[in-house]
Amino acid sequence: MALSPSLNLRQSQSLVMTPQLLQSIRLLQLTHVELEQFIAGEIERNPLLAREDGEGSETPAREDAAAPNTAEAMAERLDSSLENVFPDDPGTRETIGPDLSAQWRSASGNGLASGGDWNLEAVAAAPVTLREHVREQIAFSFEAPAELLLALELAEGLDEAGYLTADMGEIATRTGADLELLERVLLTCQTFDPAGLFARSLAECLALQLKARNRLDPAMEVLVANLDLLAKRDFHALKQLCGVDEEDLIEMLGEIRALDPKPGTAFTTEPADPVVPDVTVRPAADGGWAVELNQDALPRVLVDQTYFATVSARAGKEDKAFLTDCLQSANWLARSLDQRAKTILKVASEIVRQQDAFLLHGVRHLRPLKLRTVAEAIGMHESTVSRVAANKYMMTPRGLFELRYFFTAALAAADGGEAHSAEAVRERIRRLIEAEDAGNVLSDDAIMDILHEDGIDVARRTVAKYREGMNIPSSVQRRREKKALAGIGA
Repeated sequence: MALSPSLNLRQSQSLVMTPQLLQSIRLLQLTHVELEQFIAGEIERNPLLAREDGEGSETPAREDAAAPNTAEAMAERLDSSLENVFPDDPGTRETIGPDLSAQWRSASGNGLASGGDWNLEAVAAAPVTLREHVREQIAFSFEAPAELLLALELAEGLDEAGYLTADMGEIATRTGADLELLERVLLTCQTFDPAGLFARSLAECLALQLKARNRLDPAMEVLVANLDLLAKRDFHALKQLCGVDEEDLIEMLGEIRALDPKPGTAFTTEPADPVVPDVTVRPAADGGWAVELNQDALPRVLVDQTYFATVSARAGKEDKAFLTDCLQSANWLARSLDQRAKTILKVASEIVRQQDAFLLHGVRHLRPLKLRTVAEAIGMHESTVSRVAANKYMMTPRGLFELRYFFTAALAAADGGEAHSAEAVRERIRRLIEAEDAGNVLSDDAIMDILHEDGIDVARRTVAKYREGMNIPSSVQRRREKKALAGIGA
């Protein structure tokens, strides 16, 4: 068979990931805060976009669209001649004075005096940072310039928790100071408020706080020096090392629990963003559930068609092309936000339908649920459901939950019945452990047997994995702690 070049024409279909499609996928998985930031950036870049603040809000009028921008027109609108700003005529001053006084009374009546937008009492002072708090104490604690500079160097080595992370030898080498002098400066800094600052370890941090309370006796020093035994709940060994009985040890443990392991975090100024639910679920009149989108978490934008028509009519070729791109981008964003809201509502409604028993009776009735099950029910791809479930929250009569909370693995039933949710099994394990007493601490095998009696087919290693995932210690450690707290000898 001879080989020869030829031309062939073929037709095929393929999915092309356009920038708009990629952006739509990104919008779907953004949190409420991230979405607000994204929309704010788009409004700043796109002159045709405006935020819709509420129901029935209209596109804000743009006075500069039709007003001429000549110097005379601007001067007339601003009315900022020197005669108006600094009037020389006493009669004019008499005329202007009462108006300004009335404006001031209006401002003070609406805000400064009666709690309006300009209430001075509502203005919060800037929060004091950890380093600012420490520098104030350094200024009053050291007089010698050398000691003052060394203390400031040590302050720069504090982390957010108040621990000294800088190396003492490195500071001494860099500053040329004697290490003994640096140690004396550190001892003074370790007396600062709050107690525990400038510690180089957890044990030293706790010791500094106990010393400030005049409670660092020899027995407490031994206890602080053996925090590893305390973490293991080896109270029998601690009693022998400290030379105390059960009652004294329990009192010492109570003092340790009252200490702050991270004293510097009290000056953390980063505000925590509140969780805003994307969907709310409430009982409906017909006995079902009403699933609604939270309007506060549903930003809406408006496309200013009037402004586009007014400006593009007298714009040049390049400006008109820019405005056309802005119009397409604005229309796409509005459609994407609408599609995002509809997708979230579809996924949330199907989750509510699948988890009806959980909403009625609690976490023990949470059903095992997969992303594929919801995707097939609403006719969407599994990856779309996964993006919707990420970082989205649902407010239910049972509390606030992330959508991913409702997707759990299935554990087989011992009697061959309906499978159990892994989250429901974890809750069952947690309640069994909370009901323990010092004389009846359940091992992982005992918990497994109880779950088998309840019809849950679960292995002992699965029980141990769920227990460790909830940060619950082993039965040996729990028994030691409960005996110590109950005053029973180990």
